[in-house]
Amino acid sequence: MKREVFLSKDILLFKKWRSKGYAVFNTLGKEIKILALATVYFSVLGFEQTLAQVKTDSINRIINLHEVQVTARRAPSLYSEVGRVITVIPRQEILKLPVQSISELLRYAANVDVRMRGPKGVQADVSIRGGSFNQVMILLNGINVTDPQTGHFNLNLPVDLESIERIEILEGPGARVYGPSAFSGAINIITSDMREKKISAKAMAGQHCLYDVSLNSTLVSSKVKNYSSAGFGSSNGYIENTDFKTFHVFSNGRWHFPAGTMDIQVGYLNKSFGANAFYTPRFPDQFEHTETTLTSVKSVLGKRIKITPAFYWRRNTDRFELFRYESPGWYAGHNFHLTDVFGGSLNVVVPWSLGKTSLGGEVRRESIWSNNIGNDADNTKPVAGEPGEEYDKFYSRTNNSVFIEHVFSVRRFFVSVGLLLNNNSSLDKKLQLFPGMDMSYWFDKKIKVYASINKSLRMPTFTEMFYSGPVNEGNQYLKPEEAVTYEAGCTSFFDFMQNDLSVFYRHSWNLIDWGRMEDDEKYVSLNISEMNSFGLEFSTTVDMHKIFERQSFFQKVNLVYNYVKQDKEVIPGYESVYVLDYLRHKLYLGVGNRIISKLTSDFSLLFEDRNGTYVKYEENDTDGVLTEYEPFVTVDIRFKWSSGWYVAYLDIDNMFNKKYYDIGNVQQPGIWVTAGIKVYIRYK
Repeated sequence: MKREVFLSKDILLFKKWRSKGYAVFNTLGKEIKILALATVYFSVLGFEQTLAQVKTDSINRIINLHEVQVTARRAPSLYSEVGRVITVIPRQEILKLPVQSISELLRYAANVDVRMRGPKGVQADVSIRGGSFNQVMILLNGINVTDPQTGHFNLNLPVDLESIERIEILEGPGARVYGPSAFSGAINIITSDMREKKISAKAMAGQHCLYDVSLNSTLVSSKVKNYSSAGFGSSNGYIENTDFKTFHVFSNGRWHFPAGTMDIQVGYLNKSFGANAFYTPRFPDQFEHTETTLTSVKSVLGKRIKITPAFYWRRNTDRFELFRYESPGWYAGHNFHLTDVFGGSLNVVVPWSLGKTSLGGEVRRESIWSNNIGNDADNTKPVAGEPGEEYDKFYSRTNNSVFIEHVFSVRRFFVSVGLLLNNNSSLDKKLQLFPGMDMSYWFDKKIKVYASINKSLRMPTFTEMFYSGPVNEGNQYLKPEEAVTYEAGCTSFFDFMQNDLSVFYRHSWNLIDWGRMEDDEKYVSLNISEMNSFGLEFSTTVDMHKIFERQSFFQKVNLVYNYVKQDKEVIPGYESVYVLDYLRHKLYLGVGNRIISKLTSDFSLLFEDRNGTYVKYEENDTDGVLTEYEPFVTVDIRFKWSSGWYVAYLDIDNMFNKKYYDIGNVQQPGIWVTAGIKVYIRYK
């Protein structure tokens, strides 16, 4: 994807300098060109996962890489140990791209497939490496906020783009690192780093009566830091029944005390939107209203031995209307769901002479009250704000896990070996083991190779187990999905270019899909036995200044291509909704230009070729026709004027007005022009 920085998949953290000469690290930007610094706290199991990345054209000449301490696994490690496929999208890049939401931003990331059901981030399904949208773990500041009801709600996050400092994407399984939900990958959204006192405001407007406003503030003192944001937006929609309204508030505070630090975050999101053909094209006048509330507390204690406890709670409520307006006589009424997730985790990192050992575990309870999903409840529960409506179904499960990991090195060869022991209450107390290992080797300071093997699992969602509707039927006897993934890659650094090449092979079994034969009325959730997946990804980022020192128009060029192939044997006439429906080819080209001193443009071209079919419904057609997805190309551009205290921009999305579908019968927006301004006030 297009980068403000070199978005390496190999991530560094400049955490500690052994030489006093590096105490001026905060001002090194004036002496060397550090193009990214990312810190990730993946603490779903209570551990601190810290990542970053740099441009190495001058770094290698000034510092010793063996002086850089990083944590790319569960425990702090030297830079040379990092061996996973990770991509970071920093704040500088977010500001340049012609996007208005997290889901739009993720479309440009390699091996990430985003299928937007609603405009401007209202609802979207995100998957990685050809997996389904239920196989990706979503984290907010390292806290697992994945929705157990359905992956459709995974991106229900109470933050907007103005609040995001960076996004980290782990490609591939992460069970032994992040927990059993990270089947095909994990995405961690990191909010403001709270480094300076400031207040900012944003106002944006565009076609289809679109508007969005937000206010953000950062307070900093010697012991306490706080970041807060609030915003709301609305649109009449680009076609009938695609209107929406959103509102969010979010706060993240950090307290420094002698024994360590404590982070507290709270957030609330409210969304109402027309869901045109979201879940079935037979009934396009669907409507949905969701509310999401979350809070978490995490501490980092100790100096030599690090102890990290974390506690969190997330609630999501959903009112789904199959018929927004008039409904037929057979319609029993709207669906109401209330999902709660409670979790607690602990991680301990112990350094010793033979490396670093991490120990810890997590308890996570997931439950749902509903009038459609779950088993018959012993007692009913009223639906808040809906007179006369009650939840009469209930289901819950508890996941317990413990882990151990050890990291060690021999010269330029680095190894991490770990094991996760997992038990879920819905699996008859069966204990499951998730081993894994990753390793890396440096040929020199510019070429690095790495490889890994990991086992992963995903529990079925509540929707897959229980949902029943006019065209869907759940299956409470589903088995968990399981897979073993092998991956390898190489990263090379040069004065003007960074290249990344990686491949993976995934053997999966008991994959869960919604499918049906041509003559069947309903889609049924079922395990579809085994599948083998192969993928390849290549990316290159070129700093044009290094090639043409005298020209200033071309700033950078970024090219990303990924390919996925799955070899599941398909029964003739079988329609797969998710598993056999994946992004086969994806090509991204980004070009950044400086037109004049304060005016820049960023051009983005995206090509997608999808494997799979959907039932296409024409006007007055009640049967539909099984149709293959057609490949398409979209072009977006952003013009940005930057000053010291404000930024103004003009976005043209889908500038050639391409008509395309990337999920079912949900027609995507044509050309959409928006303009906005952001104002920044910094104070002492």
